[in-house]
Amino acid sequence: MIVFDLKCESAGHVFEAWFAGSSAYEDQKARGLLLCPVCGATDVSKAVMAPNVSAKGNRQAVLPVAKSEPASSEAAKAALAALVKAQAAILENSTWVGRDFDKQARAMDAGEIDHSSIHGEVSPVEAKALVEDGIGVTPLPLPYVPPNQRN
Repeated sequence: MIVFDLKCESAGHVFEAWFAGSSAYEDQKARGLLLCPVCGATDVSKAVMAPNVSAKGNRQAVLPVAKSEPASSEAAKAALAALVKAQAAILENSTWVGRDFDKQARAMDAGEIDHSSIHGEVSPVEAKALVEDGIGVTPLPLPYVPPNQRN
């Protein structure tokens, strides 16, 4: 796998993309499959980026970071509104299970109870264990106030 910083030539948005190799990038570019995730433009090219040099010995590697142009206030508000709407739609058809999330997710995975959409609370250690065990979970992208903590 190889990661490239890509740049939207029409608006200057910079973003990161992963490819199987340089030839995969070239193939997707030639077929017009590269899109800017911010504005959807197809005029995307490789951006200048720092090389990824491995750390020596017991030092931690420093990951390259791309900086993009600041998004407009209206674009940021629209993106956040879309994210709020998407999370609300997911939660609308989901059942709050609180701290029983780990137990219920494992029971569904084992076939002990019917599969359904649930949301609840787990510690970071519990979340990592679920993922490592191949149980499909994902954190909610926005903060969520549990039903028992609402005014």
